[in-house]
Amino acid sequence: MTPATVYLALGANLGDRVGQLRRALGMLGPACGVTAVSPCYETAPAYVLDQPHFLNLVCRATTALAPLDLLDLLKRIEAQIGRTPGPRFGPRVVDLDVLFYANLALDTPELTIPHPRMAERAFVLVPLADIAPDLIHPALGRSIAELRDDLGAPAHELRRVAEEIMP
Repeated sequence: MTPATVYLALGANLGDRVGQLRRALGMLGPACGVTAVSPCYETAPAYVLDQPHFLNLVCRATTALAPLDLLDLLKRIEAQIGRTPGPRFGPRVVDLDVLFYANLALDTPELTIPHPRMAERAFVLVPLADIAPDLIHPALGRSIAELRDDLGAPAHELRRVAEEIMP
């Protein structure tokens, strides 16, 4: 399979958040060659508000894995770092999501690409715009920077973390 460019969202709000994000980035290789990592942002929780703040970032990588194999890798990394099943949108040690896989549109019970809720999430769009502002969302036909700017105030409520998080 020809390598595809993918964008992944990473988040954590329990335990050593920086360490867990750094570990997750490191565990992506060699199956996913990370080519860019956004700055990290501290964000208030969404949907379920009674939980600690998250650290969120986005990375760009290349992979020869098929989309569902990539999802399987991300779930294995989450489990190895210590994520256990919990309430939807609840607190978690680490969370890894596929945002984009090349220009693929996919909708299966296991995986939807592009990520279906990314356009409403400042914690995804702000870091994604840091590394790919001109990337066009294939379903919406708009750039990531435009989608981020459409959010208005929520995009300004993220606090950039001074520490750089690299694998």
